[in-house]
Amino acid sequence: MNKIGWRGQKLGFQEVETKARELDKKPLIVCALEQEAQGQLEDYDVLYTGVGKVNATYALTTHFGKYGSHIPYDLVINYGTAGSGKLPIGELIDCTKFIQRDMDVTGLGFMIHQTPFEPLVPIALDFSHVEFNPIGRNEWCASGDSFVNNRNSPYTDYVIDMEAYALAKVCWKRNVDFISFKYITDGANESSGKDWESNLADGIVKFKERVIDELER
Repeated sequence: MNKIGWRGQKLGFQEVETKARELDKKPLIVCALEQEAQGQLEDYDVLYTGVGKVNATYALTTHFGKYGSHIPYDLVINYGTAGSGKLPIGELIDCTKFIQRDMDVTGLGFMIHQTPFEPLVPIALDFSHVEFNPIGRNEWCASGDSFVNNRNSPYTDYVIDMEAYALAKVCWKRNVDFISFKYITDGANESSGKDWESNLADGIVKFKERVIDELER
């Protein structure tokens, strides 16, 4: 049986189902903490994961799993706070390339950041192909289960967080586009703890102005 598509063309049942699913797709916003959003994302589809790569992986995988084989999202947008020794405090930055900074099995002959015995997954997850990116810097993000407060860390030239790589990997495995926007709260140095607490709530206004407003156009 054929049905008429929304542009008037005749469609088979499978094509109708596929087009309906495409029309249903929407973005999902993912944050680690509700404090980062300050109650300003309540009108959107938002997932709060908790802190760290394990919590992030579990939360997003479980959320995707609710929908079976049909994931109703064409883009996952991660918003959160981060440190950097290169970028100034108060800047909102886009990240499209991700590494796992605390994965080190070089003692067994693997490359730094490489997950052992996982040959099909690249060491760095690259989502710079994602079309929606109103900032366009395409920075690198180094994720790990530690809060970096040492200016001598080898990762201070990166955007440093605790969840983005994990979220990116889930999206990579499920073939969903992913991008991360990070508000720089601290310099990844000895004052990072105090700076993060002081600046934690400030980034959401910039995120809404620079990202959400563009998403709705």
